[in-house]
Amino acid sequence: MDRHQSTDLSAWLHTRRRKPLIIHGARQVGKSTLVELLAQKEGRSLSTINLERHPYLSEVFASNDPLAIVNMLRSILDAPLSAEGILFLDEIQAVPAAIASLRYFLEEMPRLPVLAAGSLMEFTLADQAFSMPVG
Repeated sequence: MDRHQSTDLSAWLHTRRRKPLIIHGARQVGKSTLVELLAQKEGRSLSTINLERHPYLSEVFASNDPLAIVNMLRSILDAPLSAEGILFLDEIQAVPAAIASLRYFLEEMPRLPVLAAGSLMEFTLADQAFSMPVG
């Protein structure tokens, strides 16, 4: 992580009204490593869910209920999720409903830092069946 990336992500993490952040790019370019380094630098726990490995989570993400989503993720992680840590949704393009649900994390759980990463996002977002809430 270069100094500018570190500064930008740290600034995002410490922003009072922080929005969930999506990092997109080609496979194997370091998106996940960047998030891991941020957590390490900031001394925060990192709770990672690779959505390619858990496609069944589509239903809970489609609920757009952050509390239900977090409760389900806690059961998978077997670890706490809190504002002192970072929730990392890796390969988010595998569960398009997760992308749409990010808006509700901002509205209902603004203290929980949520980072997502994905490749081929332009295809997911261009899919005619994909619906992105406005807000």
